[in-house]
Amino acid sequence: MITASEIQSVKQRFGIIGNSPLLNHAIQVAMQASPTDMTVLITGESGSGKESFSKIIHSLSVRKHGKFIAINCGAIPEGTIDSELFGHEKGSFTGAHEARKGYFEVTDGGSIFLDEIGEMPLGTQARLLRVLENGEFIKVGSSKVQKTNVRVIAATNVNLIKAVEKGKFREDLYYRLNTVPIYVPPLRERGEDMVLLFRKFTTDFSEKYSVKPISLDEDAKQLLMKFPFPGNIRQLKNLAEQISLLEQEREIDAATLGRYLPSDQTRLPAPYTGSGASQEGSKDFSERDILYKVLFDMKKDMNELKQLVLETYQSGELNANIINKHQNLFEDLEHSVKFDETTSQPSSPVNFPLVIDQMKKNEDHESYEEEAIEDIIHEEDDNSLSLEKKEKEMIVKALQKHNNKRKHAANDLGISERTLYRKIKQYDID
Repeated sequence: MITASEIQSVKQRFGIIGNSPLLNHAIQVAMQASPTDMTVLITGESGSGKESFSKIIHSLSVRKHGKFIAINCGAIPEGTIDSELFGHEKGSFTGAHEARKGYFEVTDGGSIFLDEIGEMPLGTQARLLRVLENGEFIKVGSSKVQKTNVRVIAATNVNLIKAVEKGKFREDLYYRLNTVPIYVPPLRERGEDMVLLFRKFTTDFSEKYSVKPISLDEDAKQLLMKFPFPGNIRQLKNLAEQISLLEQEREIDAATLGRYLPSDQTRLPAPYTGSGASQEGSKDFSERDILYKVLFDMKKDMNELKQLVLETYQSGELNANIINKHQNLFEDLEHSVKFDETTSQPSSPVNFPLVIDQMKKNEDHESYEEEAIEDIIHEEDDNSLSLEKKEKEMIVKALQKHNNKRKHAANDLGISERTLYRKIKQYDID
């Protein structure tokens, strides 16, 4: 049975600060798993301190005198990860001027920490499974089976169960890795640990910058503990450094602390996939795709605004039917447009573009009105044709890029293969 004093001793040895029950439980599981050779899967958000637990497991194991290597699977390109992990023979690929030992050969008798295991390519996952089950691997460009005795500690910040369901992670590898699961809690689930960590960081920075340490009053402590900290310990450390360096007053109240906390806690925008985009391709987005989405939405709003002006001119008045038909144009206004059903007049003042009033009231500008409306009609047609032209060009480029393979072209465009087939017929693309 592991005692509280033993857990505290491990915290001091590895610089872990905090007393939350979830943190203590994670440390206890790591200590219990250390003497064994069982594979460990550490889960938790980015920045929560997963690598510290891998060091605890290795340092308290019988392999502590062996090598320990930490690898970030997401940082190694897919084309070279097999070579990095398992090594390669001379001449096995372009640039392989000499044979190279991989990490599994180098750490024989020690431990290897595979961070971001969810980013590992499926082919490499199959090779890793063989290492875990038989202790065997084959170098790139070789046919010779080699043996290794390595303990694998893996970590991830993604939900591997969902990755398995989507076919992005091998189910057999998941269950093989998840022999001993360890959950590292995010900072927002650790309560008063936030205050302890903040005090530790500000003390360190006060020594670094030769200033008096920062302290928080009670209101500031409560505000700190309520903040979600999506970046976890990294974000808290950056916050402590900013305040230590920039604030003249060493006693920080809630108002001062609030100036350093981001007001918008929404995460980064999710990529737009559209109604026809496949789930498999939803992750493979780019800034170009987001830009196209924004431009198309702007084009749609402009065309609808032009249609509103045209209908207003043709009817001779701005009535409820016209406004309600284009109500989505006014969703972002502070006060949405409402009409009295009996009088068909706005129930609150509406400041529409002055050009509409000018077109309705100034009879001296009839010729100008006709020319302006005609220009709008022609411009709308031109815009529509331009949009179709751009869409056709994108489809042709995608087909040429993938040698007329519709499935790959559809994935690249973010639409379904059926939609692509319909567009090809619509634009009469050979």
